[in-house]
Amino acid sequence: MFELTHSSRCILRKPCGSAGSDQCNRFCSSYIAIHGIGGDGGRNGAACIPEEYRLLTLDSSPARGGQPEVYTALSDYVATFVRQFDPDGPAIKSLYLYSREPGTGKTTTAAALLNEYLTAYYIGSVSRKRNVSERPIYFVDVNEWQTDYNAFNRPRVPESIAASAAERYYLTQRIGMSASYVVLDDIGVRDASEAFRADLHTLINARIKDGLPTIYTSNIAMSEMETLFDRRLADRIRDMTLELAFGGESKRGIR
Repeated sequence: MFELTHSSRCILRKPCGSAGSDQCNRFCSSYIAIHGIGGDGGRNGAACIPEEYRLLTLDSSPARGGQPEVYTALSDYVATFVRQFDPDGPAIKSLYLYSREPGTGKTTTAAALLNEYLTAYYIGSVSRKRNVSERPIYFVDVNEWQTDYNAFNRPRVPESIAASAAERYYLTQRIGMSASYVVLDDIGVRDASEAFRADLHTLINARIKDGLPTIYTSNIAMSEMETLFDRRLADRIRDMTLELAFGGESKRGIR
């Protein structure tokens, strides 16, 4: 995907003036801040982005070629990330990435947007001499989150398994409610229990209340959200959210 240079392992490569130079190495303080000295930590690692997506940006996303209209819109959208440093200005909108078909690039694109936001956040914070949060972005796989919920709510589950699942579950909920920019991947869970769905509602409501932008990916159109959420929450999601439809058929197994 990338040429084999150190800069290919850093999401700051595009705006960094030292990318590809002798100063571009794993001891770079900005690289360590974003990726950790081992390349799998830092703020990028703490975001829980799936490993295959951790180095993606909009420029390098494999979904870009198949979704030209979406990526044109996203170029303008990413330019609004600077608004995070202007509390009195217009808010950054949330995104709803939708396609009926799986494998069209929604998750890939959402992960790339997390990295774009992290880049804007880190550079903007450092240049303004602000403290840099340890976890400004976060990726929530809603299906995995539900799996953890089921693991500690099923009968006869060993305590060691249930306790670990519950710890992961509530940590995900807490971070998901408070991180500056979050992906909720595959929110179209139709077979969820009422209790799990209530927790998902709580997470989304908290983010909307605090004005925190969210990327939702789903195989259900935004107009159909009332089949998943109550009408009030569906209306609140729609209020400050831009829907982008992904076309085409699944690309999984092709790239």
